[in-house]
Amino acid sequence: QVQLVESGGGLVQAGGSLRLSCAASGRAFNLYNMGWFRQAPGKEREIVAAINQININTYYLDSVKGRFAISRDNAKNTVYLQMNSLKPEDTAVYYCAADTDPRRLSASRQVSEYDYWGQGTQVTVSS
Repeated sequence: QVQLVESGGGLVQAGGSLRLSCAASGRAFNLYNMGWFRQAPGKEREIVAAINQININTYYLDSVKGRFAISRDNAKNTVYLQMNSLKPEDTAVYYCAADTDPRRLSASRQVSEYDYWGQGTQVTVSS
C-alpha cells in the first residue's frame, strides 16, 4: 500500500508560480514512476507531467512545456511540480499518482496505469 499526500496548491494570479509537493509512504519509492495529473470541472483527468524511477525520462503535456517542471528526490520520497507562468486555464485539482509496475521503465501517460493516487490539491489561477 502506498499513500500519497499532495501539498502546495492555492490561489495565485496569472503569471505567478506555485510548487506542488507529493510525499509518498513506503520504502520502494525509487522503483515507482510518478505522475502529476489535473482535473478541471466538467473535464476528464489529464496527465500534466510524469517522471520515471531514475529521474531520466520525463513527459509534459504540450500546454505546460517550458512552464512546468517535474522532479523527484528519492531520498525524501517526494516528487515535485514547479509551475511557472501560470494561466487561468491551469486551474484544476492536481493529483499525484504512482505507477508501481516494475516492468515499466518509462513514465506512462495513461491514467489507468497509475495504481495509487493522492487526494488532490486545488490550484486556482485568477486573471
